[in-house]
Amino acid sequence: MTYVYPVVFTDLGDGYMAYVPDLQINTQGDSLAEAISMARDAIGLTGITMQDDGTSIPAPSALTSVDHGDNEFVSMVDIDFDAYRRANDLRAVRKNVTVPGYLNDLAERAGVNFSQVLQEGLREKLGVH
Repeated sequence: MTYVYPVVFTDLGDGYMAYVPDLQINTQGDSLAEAISMARDAIGLTGITMQDDGTSIPAPSALTSVDHGDNEFVSMVDIDFDAYRRANDLRAVRKNVTVPGYLNDLAERAGVNFSQVLQEGLREKLGVH
């Protein structure tokens, strides 16, 4: 699911601060491009953490409803929470599998990495790259 959040950017002179009012989070970057990237990352991390905690992710506010100061501007930053999770949730999960004995023997003699083969097979089967 893709959301587009308004983000308030503040020019600090030597970089930019980014504030996401809908999620009440701050981040910053040395350049505007880095601040946008950091805002997207902060939104993604906050969103998947909320999902994991069973909390609903707030809907984005309208761009025109966000207040900002004289040294600030508001821009929209998009995030695909599903893609963010796939790219960043790399924790290992242990699974027990059963294979025929002869395949196990052949694979062990060939030095096959069972985890790698299973991951490759799952990616192919699910169309995930």
